[in-house]
Formats: sequence, structure tokens, C-alpha cells
Amino acid sequence: MSQMLALVILMLILFIGDLVAVRTKAWVPSIFICAVLFLGGYWTFFPQDIVALAGVPPVVATMMMYLLITNMGTLLSLQELKNQWKTIIIALSGILGIIAILFGIGTFLFGYQTVVVAIPPLVGGVVSALIMSEGAKEAGLASLSVFAIVIYVMQGFAGYPITSIVLKREGKRLLQQYRSGQLAEKAQGKAAAEVAATAIAKPELKLFKNMPEKYNTDFFKFLRLSLVAYLAYLTSTLLAPVVTISPFVLCLLFGVIATSAGFLERQVLQKANGFGFAIMALMLFIFDGLKQATPSMMLEIIYPLVGTIVLGVIGMYIFSFIAGKILKVSKDMAFAVSLTALYGFPADYIITNEVIKSLTEDEKEREMLTSNMLPPMLVGGFITVTMVSVILAGIFVGFL
Repeated sequence: MSQMLALVILMLILFIGDLVAVRTKAWVPSIFICAVLFLGGYWTFFPQDIVALAGVPPVVATMMMYLLITNMGTLLSLQELKNQWKTIIIALSGILGIIAILFGIGTFLFGYQTVVVAIPPLVGGVVSALIMSEGAKEAGLASLSVFAIVIYVMQGFAGYPITSIVLKREGKRLLQQYRSGQLAEKAQGKAAAEVAATAIAKPELKLFKNMPEKYNTDFFKFLRLSLVAYLAYLTSTLLAPVVTISPFVLCLLFGVIATSAGFLERQVLQKANGFGFAIMALMLFIFDGLKQATPSMMLEIIYPLVGTIVLGVIGMYIFSFIAGKILKVSKDMAFAVSLTALYGFPADYIITNEVIKSLTEDEKEREMLTSNMLPPMLVGGFITVTMVSVILAGIFVGFL
């Protein structure tokens, strides 16, 4: 198979996944469709090295991980996190619930290593799944390497419908209070607009404020992003004799620091026109891990797959319910916030908006629901998927 034919086939698979997700309004995740097509390909006519053949060998994927995680750090606003402190506590409580239930019960049912591999992808996204998959592969655990990817692919099927149900109940409760005058009308959509606009806000590059904009080229953006990622890698290497810290965890931290210091702008990878390519390369590398998945192996991991997701959701509900009670946040909103760990952005944004549109046609009521429901959902997704899952993966990969 030629390189360009391999590339065309892989791009077609990614496009079909997106097409199905758009047509079903994200109820059927694109990653699920892509995973099924990749499995079908590997079980029939795909060369085992089709991803590398298309031009994405492991070394390229590793480079993209460094850039993407550092870019994730530029998303986090300290002011935003401060305003949503209750949301942060509830989101962390949900993650604690997953860890407690899976270690408390899951270890006896599925084994210690299975639980260790399952937790980071279950509370995160593509990056944490890849870290655990690679860690399991290096530890000689082939089936668990595939398991890390499959659990990432499948977790949305639990998260999407449950989130939609609890958000509808929360929305109906808010509408009832609003219509009866119990709920004071907030500044129309202001809070939601601030959070939703976070990704496209243009902060000042304080360290380069005297530099003409024409010199801030795409390559200069890549240079600064690469430098921050390299400093994270260097720090991880220097600390290795004393303490083992994943360079990817440090990439996230250094991204936040560099943005706060004015060295990086928010979403610098998007502004350098490299985000789409980076995601494409990383997604292909994720699906490349499925080449190890034989039909017998897939049957072998179905039981721990379903079991860990069910136990994880139960743990989320219990701990978020308790946190919500203490912080005087409704159980439905608390549960919805913790569920963002199963999918993150942009699914949290899409689901919340779809629910709001389905509940009322009145524009003022929609603005009220948006200002109450969207900010905690977005912040919850940022905390769980963007930050905590990468940190957990960096820690848990050392347990294998």
C-alpha cells in the first residue's frame, strides 16, 4: 500500500466519524465510529503499520503530545477557576469517587493493574488514554494497552445520555423557580459568555508587548510553544534522580505559567494553525494501538470495560451528591459537572446547549439557563479532562 493511499483511507475514516457525530448531534461519538472502522480494517486488509506508513510514526505522535498538552495549559484562567470554586470541588469529588469505588471494589473484580490502567482514561481524554496505553505496552501488558484506548472510546456512551437526563431535570427545576419568581434574573448570559469566550479571548503577550505584531509569525508561536515543552521535559529529566514526574504533567503546568507570564497566548497552537494537524496525528496514533486488538482480546476486555464504567459512574454520583449537599448545589447539577470527566470539551458545551434549546423557546429563559448551567459545565470539563486526568495518568503510569 502506498503512503498516499494509506493517508486517504485514514482521512476517510476520520471524516466518516465526524459525519456520524454531526448527524446524530454527538449522541454517537466520532471516536466510536472511527474505532469500529479501524478494527474492521485491521481484521481485514489494513497493513499493521498503516498509520506509520501514512506518515505518523510514534516519534511524531510524541512531539504532538508535548505541543498539545502545553497548549492545554494556555486554556486555564486563574480568575475563571476562582469564580467557579464550587464547581472545581464537585468535579474533584467525582474523580475521587471513581478512584475510591474502583480501587475499593474494582480491584477485587478486575485486578489491580486493570483498575490502574482504567482510571486516567475514564476521567480524561485522548492524552491520558495514550499515556496509559503506552505505559501498559512498555510494561508488557498488551491487552491492557488496548483496554486503555477502548475505555476512552466507549465512556461517552455512558456520559452523554446520563448528562442529558440530569441537565434536563436541572433545567426544569430552574425554569420552575424562574417562572415563579424565586430565581432572580441574572445578568443575561454574561457569565456563560465570559467562559465560552475564554478560548478565543486575546490576552496581551506581556513579554513581547513592544514587538510589532508582524513578527509574531506562526513559526515564532511554534518556537515559544516548543521551548516551554522542552523546559518541562528538561525539568522532568533533572528531577528524575529525586522524584519521577511525567514530563506531560509538567507541560500542563508550564503552559499555565507561561501564559500567566505573558510568554504564550491562549490557544497558541490554534493561532499557529497547527491544532487540527496535531489532533489528527494524535488521533491516528491512538487508533494505531487497536492493531493489537484481536477478536478474542476484545471479548476478554468487555467484562472489565463495562464493569469499570458502571462502577466509575456510581462512584461519581455518590461523591458528587455528597459534595453538592455540603456546598448547597443541586444533586443534578453536581452530577452533571462530575460527568464532564467522561467527555470534556466540546461535548459539554454541545450537550448543555442542546438541552437548553429543548427546554424552552423563550430567549430570556434560555439566557437564564445558559448563565446558570453552562459555566459550571465548561469549567468542570476543563478541570477533569484538561488538567486532572493528565496529572493522574502521569502518576498512575508509574504504578504499572
